[in-house]
Amino acid sequence: MKKYLNISFIYAVAAMAGGVFYREFTKYSSYTGVTALGKIHTHLFLLGMLVFLVVALYAAHNDLQKIKMFRGFLWTYNLGVSLTAAMLLVRGVIQVAGMEISGAVDASISGFAGIGHILTGTGIVLLLLSLKKAAKDEELNHK
Repeated sequence: MKKYLNISFIYAVAAMAGGVFYREFTKYSSYTGVTALGKIHTHLFLLGMLVFLVVALYAAHNDLQKIKMFRGFLWTYNLGVSLTAAMLLVRGVIQVAGMEISGAVDASISGFAGIGHILTGTGIVLLLLSLKKAAKDEELNHK
């Protein structure tokens, strides 16, 4: 349980840092439009901190680490959320700085962001399947 609370804490700190960066960078740049930077804060709070708080609560009653799918969730999900947040950062800095980028660079950013979303979605499926298996195992142990 402590491991998942620590992961949740790391995501919370990253979310706060992302929010401060968004506010200060746009203010410094006198940018008033909509930017991808504004989404980093909420993505990391909800997909990072909140998900791992729920996982920690569930782990208090189940040994999730013994489920192979759950270990896959940890790697896949954390990689997906991190990659998604990184691409939001890259896209947002480019938007705020007003940089001209080539179509290939734009497509690459979108592609990596898409991979991050796919990994995050796959991680969610692995988590739900893991929780379902843990519930089934607990049900069998209590009969």
